[in-house]
Amino acid sequence: MTKILFDRLGGTSGITTLVNDVVEAHMNNPSISARFLPYKEQPEKLAVIKQHTINFFSAGSGGPVTYSGRDMPTTHKGMNISPAEYMHVVDDILKVLDKHKTDDESKKDVLAILWSLKDMIISK
Repeated sequence: MTKILFDRLGGTSGITTLVNDVVEAHMNNPSISARFLPYKEQPEKLAVIKQHTINFFSAGSGGPVTYSGRDMPTTHKGMNISPAEYMHVVDDILKVLDKHKTDDESKKDVLAILWSLKDMIISK
């Protein structure tokens, strides 16, 4: 039996590491960094956002976690995220998964989750 995605990503610890690395990648990506760099000046807010992201992906990957944050349309309302920006986010996530030598099945599963969220996030 195949392990659930949560376990394949390393559980809470692994997902926390991935989220931290993804946020860093976003901050270093000139195509989207303007959306993320201001949070360097707001470490408390950044910590909350990271924790919500960890909980969201933990719950969405089958982990024993309850996500209690806002839904995706509400969270991204008014941000006017373009399809190109969304693809930069996806690319950063896939690069981080590669950096951590994530197996192909897990990368495909993460990509499927990201693709399922696309219409809830772009230009809301």
